[in-house]
Amino acid sequence: MNANTSAAVAADSGLHWQEGFSRLGDAFFTRLSPRPLPSPYWVGTSRAMARELGLSDEWVASQEALEAFTGNIPLAGSDPLASVYSGHQFGVWAGQLGDGRAILLGETDKGQEIQLKGAGLTPYSRMGDGRAVLRSSIREFLCSEAMHALGVPTSRALCVTGSNAPVRRETMETAAVVTRVAPSFVRFGHFEHFAYSGQHDELRKLADYVIDRYYPECRNATTLAGNPYANLLQAVSARTARLMAHWQAVGFCHGVMNTDNMSILGLTIDYGPFQFLDGFNPAHICNHSDTQGRYAYNRQPNIAYWNLFCLGQALLPLISPAAESGNGEQEFDQELALAALEPYKTQFPEALENAMRAKLGLVDSRPEDRELIESALKLLASEQADYTIFWRRLSHHIAGTPDRAAAEPVRDILLDRPTLDDWLQRFDVRVGADRAETGRRMLAANPKFVLRNHLGEEVIQAAKLGDFSPLQALADVLSAPFDEHPAHESWAGFPPEWASTIEISCSS
Repeated sequence: MNANTSAAVAADSGLHWQEGFSRLGDAFFTRLSPRPLPSPYWVGTSRAMARELGLSDEWVASQEALEAFTGNIPLAGSDPLASVYSGHQFGVWAGQLGDGRAILLGETDKGQEIQLKGAGLTPYSRMGDGRAVLRSSIREFLCSEAMHALGVPTSRALCVTGSNAPVRRETMETAAVVTRVAPSFVRFGHFEHFAYSGQHDELRKLADYVIDRYYPECRNATTLAGNPYANLLQAVSARTARLMAHWQAVGFCHGVMNTDNMSILGLTIDYGPFQFLDGFNPAHICNHSDTQGRYAYNRQPNIAYWNLFCLGQALLPLISPAAESGNGEQEFDQELALAALEPYKTQFPEALENAMRAKLGLVDSRPEDRELIESALKLLASEQADYTIFWRRLSHHIAGTPDRAAAEPVRDILLDRPTLDDWLQRFDVRVGADRAETGRRMLAANPKFVLRNHLGEEVIQAAKLGDFSPLQALADVLSAPFDEHPAHESWAGFPPEWASTIEISCSS
């Protein structure tokens, strides 16, 4: 057991650990133990994630597991630590940040890191208290697993535990801990930290670790002058382009795309003030704290490129040899880094077009497809029609009969029926005789259920009263979002009027 861990008997979960991020050394983290919370209770559990980790249903439901995932007793073999990183927040350099309330327990032999979020103060908590509150923990738990079920690259969530320990935000709330899982929680900001502080040996050590562990193909690539660090930047850019295409296609707004919230593996991480679109408003801002609209839905792809540019700047000491300028400062040639970033400009639109073509059930590419996609989105935006319901009803229409009456559920969504009818006619021509199979593909690509803000709010309010059954029921539905789930038809309906009054901010 690590010297910093509690003297309590360790919980034997059956997990087997291997050395991962911890091999990098003390410059990258601080070893410490989670801080206990009184009288913990279960809030929600992902049985699918537990089984992927090799945890038995019986153990996950045990009191020992509850205490371990709250941070009250150590997991046998774990080596908890909090990592240091820096980053740009809302476009401004914020300096040193780090895991202010997240503690990494370690990496399992299945290649998954397990992290407790809300586990108490760390050296990187700054002015924070190291805690997470119940509402935000529930939202992260639900959305992590929902995004996975939608096929969007994401961190996962094993469970949420709660405690009545008070936590002050805008009002007094209660504490919770969400257990997060990912192959790695390394962020763009980890690289920025060592680049901006001039710790180039540590920067190289981190980059070599990431390449050898997650991007081994970059080591021997012949592209970009055979430079493995330039190839790493290009590979991360490609994954990020695909991630942005996933987000845009499913109507997901992240809300806080700071460089310290960007995964080096192209995963969705750090669920805070996120939202799935209700009405299709391309300029929608989901984060009440984002007063300038920097992270609006339609700006996400460009912000991702901006963040990649920051990553490229951080990697410059490794990508390009430094030369001494006239004033004695080091100058780096940016040409190779810019070349590594350049493919993003074509990869993102190609990935988005492919994702939208999949929503239309199309398996081959034709010149007219782009106009068909763009005109559909323009029509939805003109009336801010419900994004998820439109695509789902269109899927059922194509999977059913082609007559006008069968199109009524789709036509009911929009007031401009002549324009919609013209679009439907052109789409019918594009589909041709492959209608039933196209409809089947569309139903497998367009979810019936997404985690709308009002659904999250309803289960949060129930959880605050001690009723966690609605949360688990919603989690089960969101784990199979393309199925019909007739018992929960209301969760696939239009949001109530009060949904537009929900304000989600960075406070959690």
